Amino acid sequence: MSISHEIKESITRASWIRKMFETGTKMKKEYGADKVFDFSLGNPDLISPPKFNEALLNEAKKSAPFLHGYMPNCGYPETRKVVADMLTKESGLNFTENNIIMTVGAAGGMNVILKVLLEKNDEVIVFTPYFAEYDFYISNHSGVKVMVNTTDDLLPDLHDLEKKITPKTKAVVINSPNNPTGRVYPVELYEKLSKILEDKSIEIGHPIYLLCDEPYKKIIFDDGYYYSPFRVYDNSILLNSFSKDLSLAGERIGYIGISPNIIDKIDIFNAATFCNRILGFVNAPALMQRVIKHVINESVDIQQYKERRDYLYKALTDIGYEIVKPEGTFYMFPKSPIEDDIKFIQILQKYMVLVTPGSGFHKKGHFRISFCVPQNIIKNSIPGFQKAFKEVKNL
Repeated sequence: MSISHEIKESITRASWIRKMFETGTKMKKEYGADKVFDFSLGNPDLISPPKFNEALLNEAKKSAPFLHGYMPNCGYPETRKVVADMLTKESGLNFTENNIIMTVGAAGGMNVILKVLLEKNDEVIVFTPYFAEYDFYISNHSGVKVMVNTTDDLLPDLHDLEKKITPKTKAVVINSPNNPTGRVYPVELYEKLSKILEDKSIEIGHPIYLLCDEPYKKIIFDDGYYYSPFRVYDNSILLNSFSKDLSLAGERIGYIGISPNIIDKIDIFNAATFCNRILGFVNAPALMQRVIKHVINESVDIQQYKERRDYLYKALTDIGYEIVKPEGTFYMFPKSPIEDDIKFIQILQKYMVLVTPGSGFHKKGHFRISFCVPQNIIKNSIPGFQKAFKEVKNL
């Protein structure tokens, strides 16, 4: 065989998100794009803020030696300083540019930090449901994934977490606001989680790192707010990107934020800078680094996502779907009306509605709707959701 057994196996269990996206592409060619209601991929459709376009044009006009050349592998100092100042305001801690590494998106950052931390067969805890690519990121660096349950309201089950921590536990991954559920973790949960990790770190004799994957932290609705885990747990590392809040998914620009209070912070920073290079990223894109420093506090119009959430939530619950109302992101995670979520999404597909099964996020009996699509697609999809619901109720 010309490719590795591991990669061949990984391809066969590759992301349901991509599978449904590819199905949607085929269906649109066959039936017409206006006839297919595709909620499969979290690809933000809102236009980037005007200030981003202005900064992009200004930076693109510049000309100088090495303007598009190599820089320190951790990124431009001035960009890292801007990010550090933002995290200082959010957390109350004294971040400097030496706590920040610019990365090729949050995915690049996650791979970098797992490369830094993991010895072979070290365990990384994830809470189901979770972004399925974590499986591959962990295995990329010889780690072992350990799944912990969530409660009925789709928040981390901290009792199950305590049972699953072992001497091999190196890190716990959290994602709030959460993909796929849209839940925003409350302060009380962070405080309890922090206490568990502190106690268990002492018990097993080494720190357990909290890896905080937070690309949706500006997409929060109603009276909700973002609470920085840095405030409660010293051994926290933030992985973030500008893909969602600035609609820059294809530009691959993000950062790692290392708590100023973390154990061995200098070693972790130096190791992450080194791994950024040897994993082949080398450095985050130069142009995007220069642009981002001008728009660090900008975001797309979050109100548009809220309006879509409200419309979709009301329409689906009126039909009879059970949904924990998302407090953030542009995702919704309804219960499937039948236990077999894969069968149900196939029924939806008959009515030209494409969603992702909860099984793809290791949470059977649910499905994910990505509502970062135009409002007319949401409105026109409702009859399909209704027909599918009626069909299974009549079985």
